[in-house]
Amino acid sequence: MSERVELVWYGDDVPWYDHGPQHPLRPARVILTRQLIHDYGIVDGKRVLETPARDATVDELLLVHDEAYVDAVTRAGHGEKGPWGRYGFGPGDNPLFGHMHEASARVAGASIAAADAVLSGRTQHAFNPAGGLHHAMPGRASGFCVYDDPAIAIAWLLGQGISKVAYVDVDVHHGDGPQEIFYRDPRVLTISLHQDGRTLFPGTGSVSELGDGDARGTAVNVPLPPRTGDEGWLDAFGQIVPPLVEAFEPEVLVTQLGCDSHRSDPLANLMLTTAAYREAAAMLHDLAHRAAGGRWMATGGGGYQWAAVVPRAWTIYFAEMAGTNIPDELPLAWLERAAEEAGGSVPDRLSEPPSEGLGAEAVVDVVQRVRETVFPLHHL
Repeated sequence: MSERVELVWYGDDVPWYDHGPQHPLRPARVILTRQLIHDYGIVDGKRVLETPARDATVDELLLVHDEAYVDAVTRAGHGEKGPWGRYGFGPGDNPLFGHMHEASARVAGASIAAADAVLSGRTQHAFNPAGGLHHAMPGRASGFCVYDDPAIAIAWLLGQGISKVAYVDVDVHHGDGPQEIFYRDPRVLTISLHQDGRTLFPGTGSVSELGDGDARGTAVNVPLPPRTGDEGWLDAFGQIVPPLVEAFEPEVLVTQLGCDSHRSDPLANLMLTTAAYREAAAMLHDLAHRAAGGRWMATGGGGYQWAAVVPRAWTIYFAEMAGTNIPDELPLAWLERAAEEAGGSVPDRLSEPPSEGLGAEAVVDVVQRVRETVFPLHHL
């Protein structure tokens, strides 16, 4: 039986999730990703569909977020004056912007729509490229993130009767939001591969953060040294993620596919190339079928080379989800559009020269600590 796959589109009927033209989180990265997926012809309207997002309801947001926080986001986004700094807003990472609640609720609703597509059996895999806002906390914005859409989607799945969810986060920054939200919930396994928090925001994600009570062992962190390249990253992924996810036996696999681990990303210090994303996509696809009955819901995430890297990375992931082989050469129409928006040329191929970052020997100690600390808690 062929897999059906959905691309969940944020939509043109609500304000974009947009912190402003000087902010590194650019909406264009999502728009260009969608365009590239379409220009490659991956969405065929039969086996691979595009479905519209919807707004998350307030009750759905309250699955994760505090009522006072949702009220503050709504009022602040409508221009009301208030003590918004206490909720994490202000100059820098989390500036106020117009219609902030409406834009953020659409991101969360898109992830719920993707989760619903998978849960209902309408599709096996679904991808929300606008999602992955994994730093938002129950009562506070953080790291460009207002509502924590991956956590909301996971909480929604649990509320629909799903017994266990595995969440794998490959963003260069620690997936601190979902970890914190489910830190005491044994139904959710959170695994985050990220640059060591001693060298990068948000400063968390050490191996010793394991979860509490009955959930001890369900928070898993793989803090990698700066300059880790494709070989080292893939070695750590392969040794840690598949065994733990398979042992956990989730009903749904949820992934956050941040690509700010790329060697050219301006906000971090890992050294990955699109070759690593291609291999990670294949491993996650295989894992979804082996461990979660094929149910795979994915979101976007970080990535601040918004024209040169993000669309290529996420198209690689989505093509893998769709089981579609696409040419290495990017479509000419897309290249012209991306170059015009970026104000300069962008790479014309999906593939890249090999990474010159640190290899597998650089991650041996990290992998060993994770295996010694976490694996026994899963009887591995």
